[in-house]
Amino acid sequence: MAELSTLARPYAEAAFKSANQANNVKEWSDALLFLSAISSDADLSEIINNPRISKDKLTGLLLDICQDQINNQVTNLVKLLVQNRKLKLLPTISVLFEAHKAEEEGYINVDLFSAYQLTKAEQNKYNAMLEKLLNKKVITSVSVDKSLIGGVLAKAGDKVIDGSIRGQINQLAKRL
Repeated sequence: MAELSTLARPYAEAAFKSANQANNVKEWSDALLFLSAISSDADLSEIINNPRISKDKLTGLLLDICQDQINNQVTNLVKLLVQNRKLKLLPTISVLFEAHKAEEEGYINVDLFSAYQLTKAEQNKYNAMLEKLLNKKVITSVSVDKSLIGGVLAKAGDKVIDGSIRGQINQLAKRL
């Protein structure tokens, strides 16, 4: 993942800068999410990764699939990614683009993992704590991860806040 992020970062930054200058960040966001979804499709992924498919045919196929879903700037990004054989970066580019968008709009996306299903009140409590800790509006995505044993684990960008029992046990094991 770190390697994909490193390769995708310049594309995501350039895409966000272009979208921000053209004042069409939402349109870019939607287009990148769409491209991410289609490039993750198993059948299309097979075609994308097939070195015998020419770059022109691959570009034509993708642009036919996308038709009205992407603008000219996004079309240029697709062509560039095809030329450089970097289409596998699309999902990561989309994620990094969304992170830039969140930063610009003053919020942060947080993945919150809990050992059990959180009630609405518990989720609101964790949101308030995270907003205070991160000094930003927080939009959480909550998932259940039984391996945590208890507590919660929050991932906000490259920050990880581990309040899980599993994390505490691991810390204790390191100290011993």
